[in-house]
Amino acid sequence: MENIDFNDTDDGCQENIDKNRALYIFYSSVVVVEFILGLLLNITVIHLFVFKIKFWKSKTIDIFLFNLVLADILLLVGLPVKAYNFQQCSENKVVCKVQLFLQFLNRGASIAFLTIISIYRYYSVVHPGRRKVLRILKRSPQISVFIWVLLGVLTIPAMMQSFIRCNSNENGELLNTVVLLREIVFFTQILIPFFVLVYCSIRIIKRLEQKSVGDKTKLRKAMFLVTSVVLVFAVCFLPYAITRAVQLQTNGLVMHDEKVAIVKLYDGLLCLSYVNCLLDPILYCLSSGTFKKLYISMYLPFLADKEHPDTSEDTADD
Repeated sequence: MENIDFNDTDDGCQENIDKNRALYIFYSSVVVVEFILGLLLNITVIHLFVFKIKFWKSKTIDIFLFNLVLADILLLVGLPVKAYNFQQCSENKVVCKVQLFLQFLNRGASIAFLTIISIYRYYSVVHPGRRKVLRILKRSPQISVFIWVLLGVLTIPAMMQSFIRCNSNENGELLNTVVLLREIVFFTQILIPFFVLVYCSIRIIKRLEQKSVGDKTKLRKAMFLVTSVVLVFAVCFLPYAITRAVQLQTNGLVMHDEKVAIVKLYDGLLCLSYVNCLLDPILYCLSSGTFKKLYISMYLPFLADKEHPDTSEDTADD
């Protein structure tokens, strides 16, 4: 639980855990399941990128996909600590802030690479003639390094100032410059990418409707893919961000029980947000016919005979 602020000692946190033991055991179990399934899926996908596809020699989009999966893996690695905290409420301040730094960094990287992939596909499908933009986007190694460095700098405030939960001896958080910067980064890295995804998806679908005359199956698959990405993003991150905004707005302005209710809702939506790490490889990697066949042949050979040949490539994977 990241965001409990009882304006007293850690006894308030333990009291909340004791009163909602069954709920937080459920939250902890969900996180453990997400950790196991997500880590297995992402590790197998990244294994193919490194040892079979050799992403550094492959298509531009493969480098972005590799970084997306890497960010999801690094985010998943911290989930056992999150599951433990859901049950025990024993947080060392240093461990808490390091975990939050890694969580902010890797979730931000995951969203950033998801967004850059959508932008790349948008220009490849809707504006293939804009070669200058495409040449810039094809500098995927440099863009990837820039994203990691930029997010690392922007995430430093998560270490410098407590995130409400990391220091419950504080009498609330003052809206100082560090806290304000941290919250701006938090909401910006969710809201702006969401609107970019929606715009790119709508334009891609309209363009595909114009190009895919008579090829309804391929059109439906492409439309399903881009729509699914937006829906998954909206379900995983928007409720989580909205609840965070409500939590900040009501901090210090509502009764103790109301704060606890908001915290419980936030923690549940935080668990939901980790589902994105499980779905990213499916939506982005396994949506490619070539990658899907390679994955099945490597890890699910018993399904290989049941799969029909599929030579269609993912949208704009040039």
